[in-house]
Amino acid sequence: MSSLSVDHLLGIKYISAEDIQLIFETADQFKEVINRPIKKVPSLRDITIANLFFENSTRTRLSFELAEKRLSADVINFSAASSSVKKGETLIDTVNNILSMKVDMVVMRHPNPGAGLFLSKHVKASIVNAGDGAHEHPTQALLDCFSIRERLGDVAGKKVVIVGDILHSRVALSNIFALQKLGASVKVCGPKTLIPKYIDKLGVEVELNLEKALQWCDVANMLRVQNERMDSSYFPSTREYSLQYGLTKAHLEKLDKEIVVMHPGPINRGVEITSDVADSEQAIILDQVENGVAVRMAVIYLLASKINRDDR
Repeated sequence: MSSLSVDHLLGIKYISAEDIQLIFETADQFKEVINRPIKKVPSLRDITIANLFFENSTRTRLSFELAEKRLSADVINFSAASSSVKKGETLIDTVNNILSMKVDMVVMRHPNPGAGLFLSKHVKASIVNAGDGAHEHPTQALLDCFSIRERLGDVAGKKVVIVGDILHSRVALSNIFALQKLGASVKVCGPKTLIPKYIDKLGVEVELNLEKALQWCDVANMLRVQNERMDSSYFPSTREYSLQYGLTKAHLEKLDKEIVVMHPGPINRGVEITSDVADSEQAIILDQVENGVAVRMAVIYLLASKINRDDR
């Protein structure tokens, strides 16, 4: 397989295991590139990419921007806070105005689930979903699985527990889809109030006890509590949440094995993970950040290759 089966990256559920493997193989090559003294390649000199972020973002936006610049693409950055969206302009009008500047690809984060899918049906550009509400965050799941593959050799056959606010997390949903497509076993762990009712339909087991989940897993992906998405209280206090579901050095020392610890960021140190765990050898959090650039380079490059081929 030499090209993606899709023209957009809207969510992990829309792509195949073969697509993911192609992205990983391409990311392997780009990881080698970004560790050279000269980190840029001229692959996308004729491609213009617009980054549209309708929600606040630091890490994801910077990672995409760096990936685009490493590929020598022309980059337009758009912030909703200072745009005509504030004046009542529709999403389609906003994007079409940007596309009239001959933009080839749109990387978009939006608070509404399905925004990327909606946009893909109404505009002539390749769409990359950089997070749509509490729905999906496909490139985060790809970089997480790539990081597991890098540390453990393969994703297939591994046991991964996702711990924390599963209910509001787009990272959790995309990770579940990606891990299952790659042959991993997945459990979720957290307070009952933060586990979605539909979770059993995804073929995922629920473990309410953190220590039991850690005994089972090879990898623990720790999520933060998404307070900005909560309209009511889901647990008594942050301190109680931390006591029940915060990962500490004591937890790791109790295990008869060494597990890999992950976190998509931003970290709330002392809540879902303590500093000594986050900064330990078992944590691959900074590797995830580095791999995020290589994986996003791969996604953009492969989608742009399809644009070029269609245009010829």
